[in-house]
Amino acid sequence: MSNDEMKKAVAEKAVNEYVKDGMTVGLGTGSTAYYAIKRLGERVKEEGLKIECTATSVRSEELAKEFGLVVLDVDDVDHIDVTIDGADEVDPNMQLIKGLGGALIREKIVAAASEREVIIVDETKLVDVLGTKCPLPVEVLKFGHKKTKFALELQGCEAKLRTVDQQPFVTDNGNYIYDCKFDSIQNPFFLESRINVIPGTVDNGLFLNTATTVLVSHKDGTITKMGE
Repeated sequence: MSNDEMKKAVAEKAVNEYVKDGMTVGLGTGSTAYYAIKRLGERVKEEGLKIECTATSVRSEELAKEFGLVVLDVDDVDHIDVTIDGADEVDPNMQLIKGLGGALIREKIVAAASEREVIIVDETKLVDVLGTKCPLPVEVLKFGHKKTKFALELQGCEAKLRTVDQQPFVTDNGNYIYDCKFDSIQNPFFLESRINVIPGTVDNGLFLNTATTVLVSHKDGTITKMGE
């Protein structure tokens, strides 16, 4: 299977298995979450599935509306039954790095409000130790962001300002993102606390003890499950 086929398969399995009539569903952000949103729209159209959704990004909200889903602001729902989202890295303990899609703050808020967080990935996202394949995104305030970068690099990383078309990438919250490349992240809980006390840091892409289930799609067409 190609990467896109793996993403589509695992997203559809998550939606078919974990979303039931009457639920409030959190919509993730990214290329794998796209297929989950699309499948939700298909189920609403074909089965008459009745759900309400809340989105982790402006882009996911727009996609959801295109696919005919009802989308509410996160503060207008009293609970979230399940959120289906992707990840950039997953270690054997189901600890995650997220945020390469630029929506880590909203993803973390929605995840924290969810009764179940189902992470959908293909096998290329599995790592033995976090930080070995991708950088750790850190969302920071624009004000003084170069000073924040200096403090981030004191934690042992190379921090690079994320850009699009040679201009700083701006999140849905109006902030910048520094992608922090570590050789590896041996103690993610300690690093999370160190980063989050840096003035100017909004939050980081370590999602620790967040996932309740991780579904992994493999090139041979199988899907395995971590958790539960």
